[in-house]
Amino acid sequence: MPPVLPPALPPALLPPEHPPVRLRKVGVLLTNLGTPDGPDVKSVKRYLLEFLSDKRVVEIPAILWQPILRGIILNTRPAKSAEAYAQVWSDDGSPLAAITKAQNTALQGAFGPGVMVDWAMRYGKPSIAERVQALKDAGCDRILIAPLYPQYCGATTATANDKVFETLAKMRWQPAIRTLPPYYDDPAYIDALAESIEAAVAKLDFEPQAIVASFHGMPQRTLELGDPYHCHCQKTGRLLGERLGKPLVVSFQSRFGRAKWLDPATDTTLEELPEKGITKIAIFAPGFSADCLETLEELAIRGRESFEEKGGTHFAYIPCLNDSDIGIAMLRALLTRELEGWVAPA
Repeated sequence: MPPVLPPALPPALLPPEHPPVRLRKVGVLLTNLGTPDGPDVKSVKRYLLEFLSDKRVVEIPAILWQPILRGIILNTRPAKSAEAYAQVWSDDGSPLAAITKAQNTALQGAFGPGVMVDWAMRYGKPSIAERVQALKDAGCDRILIAPLYPQYCGATTATANDKVFETLAKMRWQPAIRTLPPYYDDPAYIDALAESIEAAVAKLDFEPQAIVASFHGMPQRTLELGDPYHCHCQKTGRLLGERLGKPLVVSFQSRFGRAKWLDPATDTTLEELPEKGITKIAIFAPGFSADCLETLEELAIRGRESFEEKGGTHFAYIPCLNDSDIGIAMLRALLTRELEGWVAPA
């Protein structure tokens, strides 16, 4: 828990029996998707139950979906997912949690002494409800919620914000809230990605014939229902390609279930590129603010295997922005802008 701050008035000036009064502060809460507590079947099953029960994630009526989830998926998928998590787990735990925590650490003090920066996960720990309450208890009467998703999607950005407002609904005295808008086309984001890619490619011992931008997939139905995610991804790919001076191969990964998902699929793309004579590639995941299971296992391990099995000879995975100097500078610029009016310019 954050430390208890001294009262805004000397205790002698407060009326008798007055509740504790904290110094007024501004909070920034970084939020990301979430992770199991450990790479074991029990932890993964608990995580998947919370994640796949979210109506924003699976838009099927609960009366139809829950029997499938609890009767089939949670009895088959956790073992496979736990095995995948074990391949990327470290002494610091889940990569996603460790990196988000490192981003939080890097931003401490970035916005002045009156601003507290914290982090939370939509699923798992630390929870959004817990950290929103902690910021409020520490005296934050204004909180900027920062979902670290460059491209807006109902299943990511919206559900994180939903959880915040669900928490506020239980409060008598609510803090004022702002939410970080999607930044898929923000020059600071595009420049940060370009600098990171250029630096990574410069260190390779081969020249990529193609650079693949792999975004997390979503069911095709979400696009048809009006979710802007697909359009945001395509614009990120176009702007970044223009910035790099070469077109990118845009694809979508992590398909799940039998429904039609956004095309082209990353796994299919990686298998088809060698057939087109493209045997040297670099791949990165611009929709992820931090490396995680989907990037480190699905792309860097299984993606490489699929590519090389079909004749690929050179494969490089370029890390996410993570807590790199470039990535933190970008986050600091975006958050500083959103804090205007709440925090005096430095």
